[in-house]
Amino acid sequence: MTGSLQIKRRTVLAGGLVLGASAFLPQARAQAPLKVAGIHASPVENAWNSRLHEALQAAAKDGVIEYTFSEGVSGTDYPRAMREYAEQGNRLIVGESYAVEREARQVAADYPDTAFLMGSSGDAAGDNFGVFGTWNHDGAYLAGMLAGKMTKSNVVGSVGAIPIPEVNMLINAFAAGVKEVNPDAKHLVSFIGTFFDPPKAREAGLAQIDGGADILFGERIGTADAAKERGIKSVGSLIDYTPRYPDTVFANAMWYFRPILDAAVADVNAGKPVGKSYTAFGLMKEGGSDIVYVKGVAPAEAEAAMEARRAEIKAGPFEVPIVMEEPK
Repeated sequence: MTGSLQIKRRTVLAGGLVLGASAFLPQARAQAPLKVAGIHASPVENAWNSRLHEALQAAAKDGVIEYTFSEGVSGTDYPRAMREYAEQGNRLIVGESYAVEREARQVAADYPDTAFLMGSSGDAAGDNFGVFGTWNHDGAYLAGMLAGKMTKSNVVGSVGAIPIPEVNMLINAFAAGVKEVNPDAKHLVSFIGTFFDPPKAREAGLAQIDGGADILFGERIGTADAAKERGIKSVGSLIDYTPRYPDTVFANAMWYFRPILDAAVADVNAGKPVGKSYTAFGLMKEGGSDIVYVKGVAPAEAEAAMEARRAEIKAGPFEVPIVMEEPK
């Protein structure tokens, strides 16, 4: 392939390994970190992309992988980015195929010796196209249980990106947690039509507050800004927003990408096919997701009920409903 990869912001090498003459010895070559590329459609500051990026950086720091990444890659450039990273010798390419499902699978078919691990709403393909979903719905459900007992207006709101299955599942889980403890609560839902637009998420949150919501679930960055502005509480998703909004965000539905990454890296290093779903490694019972919350904000009895349900999720007796239809 000719030309170089054009990206909106920057291409960076993280955790690179400087090799000496010993790198040419078979034993040293076998021990070298796996060469991995990350392709991020949004800036790595975006909550979802930050989860992947931080896990990849940590794996590079641990000496498990050598990590190169690009961020802000548009849908039109995404397949080209995949091809260029494959041709550069990366053995595993991590990214997201939500906007380019058909094109991404075609690239993988053209590079059968390269493993691909993609956030996707679709199925795995062939031996080298693995997929994963962002299933932090367990934490969202538990946060909903707290919110349902905290709301004074009996109205809560959720601001999401686009009504794809993973986003729908997360918002539906939050709503189900609210309904478990407060069947009469009303749930407002808004989608901003993009994965990264904090000002738009803020505006959607403000509209929900104007509609009576006194607790917001922020599937998108920017929702908590609306809650902070109006002096109400908010729930975060994917990352811990409480340090950034200490008086606003009281709970977060966390998601950790490292278990998924470790499973895929192990398969590549072992020469095993990666054409499967790695989603299960992100579940709460596998250590891939959880809830973190500020104790004492919700009523004590609400926290106790939530912790009891959390223990049941981890042990297996209770499974949070998976509803992927668009919430209304």
